[in-house]
Amino acid sequence: MSEMVGELITLIVMAFALGMDAFSVGLGMGMYKLRLRKICYIGLTIGFFHVWMPLVGVLAGKFLSEKFGIFATFIGGVLLIVLGVQMIWSTIKEGEDKVISPAGFGLLLFALSVSLDSFSVGLTLGIYGAKTIMVILCFGIVATVQTWAGLLLGRKVQGWLGTYSEALGGAILLAFGLKLLTPFW
Repeated sequence: MSEMVGELITLIVMAFALGMDAFSVGLGMGMYKLRLRKICYIGLTIGFFHVWMPLVGVLAGKFLSEKFGIFATFIGGVLLIVLGVQMIWSTIKEGEDKVISPAGFGLLLFALSVSLDSFSVGLTLGIYGAKTIMVILCFGIVATVQTWAGLLLGRKVQGWLGTYSEALGGAILLAFGLKLLTPFW
């Protein structure tokens, strides 16, 4: 039982880290003064993508784990490290405008862009043998709530929080990647 609680806490922390980019982009998008109905729809769309992307990743990861064993675990750790570093690096780069129109194709592009990293993490979790239902529920719920929080907060404040939240998410993923690689040291 305590192993399942530990896995759930780990998944929630990872989901929080992955949802940071949705939160930070939501901050900028929230400055459009969106209606609450639109905010609800955007959050549910992001949550939907954060369910399907890691699901595909977990299934692919389980397949790779069966075929490649310990090598697949090493690749999973490296993927998390690369993803974490990329998130941190993107906050350092200047002049990059992340705001996408929150309607139609722009919303789908936004949802896909902020959930691609959850595919990579899902791949890693599939290799690691995580429980699929726990992964997709944690990722979907947390991403939805973080998107709503970002959009609502974006209506109230300027976008300075977004940069710091994405860097924090990257640092968390980097730490999990390093933790997965510790048996190889």
